[in-house]
Amino acid sequence: MNDSTRHDEAARTVVDRAADDARGPVVLRVPTAGAMRELGVRLAGLLRAGDLLVLSGDLGAGKTTLTQGIGEGLKVRGPITSPTFVIARVHPSLGGGPALVHVDAYRLGGFAELDDLDLDASLAESVTVVEWGEGLAENLSEDRLDVVIIRGDEDTEERTVKVAGIGARWAGLPAALG
Repeated sequence: MNDSTRHDEAARTVVDRAADDARGPVVLRVPTAGAMRELGVRLAGLLRAGDLLVLSGDLGAGKTTLTQGIGEGLKVRGPITSPTFVIARVHPSLGGGPALVHVDAYRLGGFAELDDLDLDASLAESVTVVEWGEGLAENLSEDRLDVVIIRGDEDTEERTVKVAGIGARWAGLPAALG
């Protein structure tokens, strides 16, 4: 491959990413914790080994609840709890599908500490969910789902969930979630 071909491929990648970003996120209203878990089950139906999800949102927004639904949909060994103090937990598949690697990056000081977890070693064989991963985990894969969970009023359980597909893998995301 010559330098011109490499440059053309890099330019196409930038254009593809820009086109992906231009589609914007899918915005969903999630009325209850049970509905958040069900959204996770629905997302799991779209996931395959090698997929990365980066979850962000305030404390108590529903990141772990969403991950519990993903684990349920992937049929992995549980229970799925927030891995805040262990940082990362692997949930093996009970049915021959991919394992779920559940990471809580809240206590990590930066990308170097995330890199020390060696997530890229298991990324291809697992579905990896990184809570509090915004600004840290994006470099783990060119293709990922960025999921932002926004809490509504304190007197309601309703959440707004924004799901943005990044990279060619997620080009059909709006239709898949619709």
